[in-house]
Amino acid sequence: MFSSTSLSLSFLALLLCFSAVAESSSSKSNKPPAKIGQGYRLIAAEETPDGGLIGHLQVKQKNNVYGPDIPYLQLFVKHETDNRLRVHITDADKQRWEVPYNLLPRESPPALKQTIGRSRKIPITESSEYSGSQLIFSFKADPFGFAVKRKSDGQVLFNTSSDESDPLGELVFKDQYLEISTRLPKDASLYGLGENTQPHGIKLYPNDPYTLYTTDISAINLNADLYGSHPVYMDLRNVGGEAYAHAVLLLNSNGMDVFYRGTSLTYKVIGGVFDFYFFAGPTPLGVVDQYTSFIGRPAPMPYWALGFHQCRWGYHNLSVVEDVVESYKKAQIPLDVIWNDDDHMDGHKDFTLNPTNYPRPKLLAFLEKIHSLGMKYIVIIDPGIGVNSTYGVYQRGIANDVFIKYEGEPFLAQVWPGPVYFPDFLNPKTVSWWGDEIHRFHELVPVDGLWIDMNEASNFCSGKCKIPKGKQCPSGTGPGWICCLDCKNITKTRWDDPPYKINASGLQVPIGYKTIATSAVHYNGVLEYDAHSIYGFSQSVATHKALQGLEGKRPFILSRSTYVGSGKYAAHWTGDNKGTWEDLKYSISTMLNFGIFGVPMVGSDICGFYPAPTEELCNRWIEVGAFYPFSRDHANYYSPRQELYQWDSVAQSARNALGMRYKLLPYLYTLNYEAHVSGAPIARPLFFSFPTYTECYGLSTQFLLGSSLLISPVLEQGKTEVKALFPPGSWYSLFDMTQTIVSKGGKYVMLDAPLHVVNVHLYQNTILPMQQGGLISKEARKTPFSLVVTFPAGESEGKAQGNLFLDDDELPEMKLGNGKSTYVDFYATVSGGSVKIWSEVQEAKFALDNAWIVEKVTVLGLGRRVDASAVEIDGKPATGVSGVEVSSAEQVHFDDDKDGGKSTSVMVEVKGLSLLVGKKFELAWNMGIKN
Repeated sequence: MFSSTSLSLSFLALLLCFSAVAESSSSKSNKPPAKIGQGYRLIAAEETPDGGLIGHLQVKQKNNVYGPDIPYLQLFVKHETDNRLRVHITDADKQRWEVPYNLLPRESPPALKQTIGRSRKIPITESSEYSGSQLIFSFKADPFGFAVKRKSDGQVLFNTSSDESDPLGELVFKDQYLEISTRLPKDASLYGLGENTQPHGIKLYPNDPYTLYTTDISAINLNADLYGSHPVYMDLRNVGGEAYAHAVLLLNSNGMDVFYRGTSLTYKVIGGVFDFYFFAGPTPLGVVDQYTSFIGRPAPMPYWALGFHQCRWGYHNLSVVEDVVESYKKAQIPLDVIWNDDDHMDGHKDFTLNPTNYPRPKLLAFLEKIHSLGMKYIVIIDPGIGVNSTYGVYQRGIANDVFIKYEGEPFLAQVWPGPVYFPDFLNPKTVSWWGDEIHRFHELVPVDGLWIDMNEASNFCSGKCKIPKGKQCPSGTGPGWICCLDCKNITKTRWDDPPYKINASGLQVPIGYKTIATSAVHYNGVLEYDAHSIYGFSQSVATHKALQGLEGKRPFILSRSTYVGSGKYAAHWTGDNKGTWEDLKYSISTMLNFGIFGVPMVGSDICGFYPAPTEELCNRWIEVGAFYPFSRDHANYYSPRQELYQWDSVAQSARNALGMRYKLLPYLYTLNYEAHVSGAPIARPLFFSFPTYTECYGLSTQFLLGSSLLISPVLEQGKTEVKALFPPGSWYSLFDMTQTIVSKGGKYVMLDAPLHVVNVHLYQNTILPMQQGGLISKEARKTPFSLVVTFPAGESEGKAQGNLFLDDDELPEMKLGNGKSTYVDFYATVSGGSVKIWSEVQEAKFALDNAWIVEKVTVLGLGRRVDASAVEIDGKPATGVSGVEVSSAEQVHFDDDKDGGKSTSVMVEVKGLSLLVGKKFELAWNMGIKN
């Protein structure tokens, strides 16, 4: 509802008008303006029939810094859900560029009302509020500013209004320059605003500019724009011991600099509109749920995608690929997916095969062999289509007029094939053509997914180019990324040389540098200037649509460039990282940020893309990478081979870490399901589970898988121990369940971590489903289940809970109710001397048809031992069930609160069970029988 402190409102509308303020002669000066703009005043507002608010703003005083001000703006405010508020500001007189509504579906704002209220002048002095269920929008009329407040706790989440004691820059709205600032409390912790490599960790660092403009400059560039653009941040605050989170999205695809100064945040955007979305939270998980409900839920991943992947740029022929697969098997290291970079292509051209190095009959025989084992095969495709009159993909593209234009002709660029044209994925004809090419290629080679790279878009040249006469391009000698086209610089339009220069590539290079010229034109006259950062996103959407039409299977796409909503269609890897200890650390922060961005299936090239990693680094990297949601080793053409079996020591670390990953696949797949239905990240910062524990707010060297599994890796050279933070509670080592950390108030612990050891701990109150592992996920998935149940160590009262999602992972949809899925909730309690563990099952048929069983239950943290005669299964003594064994063992706690720093509890293991996963069961005993 809408309310005012100074005006009575009609049911239908509110008219707010302000007397014009005469321009003071003293404000006219030859000096440069102190501010870029003097802001706007609200001159009219009315309530829409569906409960929204439309207002009109008039510029207070014009100036020409960065171009002339747009004189009138339309304001639209609406509570779209109980916890989502939209604030949309655009030119009141003409349509401006926005992220296409068909690409990112959302409600359209009202049509522009170009004359409303401009002639009425009713002075008022006080501000007004527009209230929804969870968020309150309030505004100050002159100069116009607004604030967003959460109703439940009164926290002001966003505030653009200035006052004399705490000035902010006023709202600026020009054709190619938009600026707005918000005030922030100094103790707010901010996360997001990517993609970039953040050397200070996951928290945004004051005084670093965050530039958003999709760019291929490699992940080694710190605090610079990278492959993706995600203009969203999460704000976490601790107020009086309570934690409150919210998120702010500026849905704008134009280049922008965001300046965070600790107590303020300023957006400087070179086009488009202000289209803000506020998500009320107040928990971190609630924020990503609300955010992904709007931008699109993360794509469901097939089960095999959670296995281990191997790739290299430089598998020169098929025999090398075959040898890699056999070598992994011989080394007993798990491997699910083998990849090809562009080595399989004929002359680096998309959707082709090299007839000499990858002859189709031999490749098909190889794929038939690995497919029969459950392994998969994925290849790369780039957006650049080679300009070659004998190339069918190019011929059909020209015939269908699918390419981005410059001065009426396809825009010429250079990538790996040499001269290329770029498909325009905003054009419906291009989407159809692209789908047809994928279908043709799949008939040629039955790949199991596609890897779309270089889609920022990357170009080895800059400016307007032509193919040089009498010269081969590329020459065939030297690096393929040296521009060999005949190019000239383009600065003749305001799009190529905008008045405000964003900090592109961290160097303020021209925004058309080594990409598509900003004055190039897409479908319906859309400028590359506006659409640049959604190029990779639009390609992901088109690729996903194409793959959905193949074989009726769940698509798998890996994309380098991403935008808001990309997670609905694709996974992401963090690009061309370096094989350094620093990059190993950075990989954690980037992974955690993408979980917030709604792209939970993310990982970095294990051991680094280039140059050659050391043996020790590769050991430590697989111990981290084995727990990335997307786990892949990938190396550069010019680097030495770095498959995990190349060093005996790395192979040992891989067997250990990946062996645990493959046991955890049921848990990871369930997290994949949770991500798909609620947006919950697979890999999470610790503050997601411990939001009131401020010590973990900036922690970037550890992470959680789901809510309860803590990974504490070694990230420094020469270290054989790691300092790890343990939030309050009991933490059980997953590799040695007799070892426990008891952390009453939260503390750092120095953990032993020799070369082949990674520390993984499971939190109390958890039930973790696991299987026995294997070398391929298909085989691992057939093994019996075990349940690990954790209670607070030595306590007489406690509860634990876990869940398990199972389905036919080849189906396009991931959901219950289709007859091809099962969902199980596991519960456990300890009360006094009694322990009870039971399950509840939804859609049991799928699990029963697959005859999955729980073979073992391990309970950690108990106060007393148990005798086998006390254990009952579904109310009957377990001693009467053949093969069931019960054992107990002492658990040692590292516990500073106890004399000597140690205490003990009991681990009880019941094995030899045959409990059907698809049938509810109850396991219970009384511990009082044996002390």
